[in-house]
Amino acid sequence: MLRSKIIHFLNRVEAHIREQLSHELVIYALVSGVLVVLFWKGVWDVAEVLALQNGVFAFLFSGWFLIVWTTVGLLLTGVFISFFVGDRVILSGLKHEKSIEEKTEAELKAEDLALKNTLEKIDRIATDLDDIKHAISLSKKG
Repeated sequence: MLRSKIIHFLNRVEAHIREQLSHELVIYALVSGVLVVLFWKGVWDVAEVLALQNGVFAFLFSGWFLIVWTTVGLLLTGVFISFFVGDRVILSGLKHEKSIEEKTEAELKAEDLALKNTLEKIDRIATDLDDIKHAISLSKKG
């Protein structure tokens, strides 16, 4: 119960931050870009430390073998294409949608409103589920 409350709280904070940053796209891009680069720098640093170890880690994290096994892993998990091409590009191509640059401001606002409505419905459903779980746990105790 505590874990779901924490996750729910963090989701709400994340949604609020995204909403605020979406009004300042340059700042959003800068903050996001820096954080992504620092995240991957951390991953790179860990991989370098593992590559310097003796034994199996040195082999697994060496140049060509690293590329091969990570590519296979990305292909098997379905992430390879979506990461390098982008989900949005794939889906818009399949649906014959306009790109974001081609959409009018009114279309973007309508999409934004629809997404906000959907998120609100999901939040209500999550709250209802929590209430139902709570009611069930109370009925089992009593």
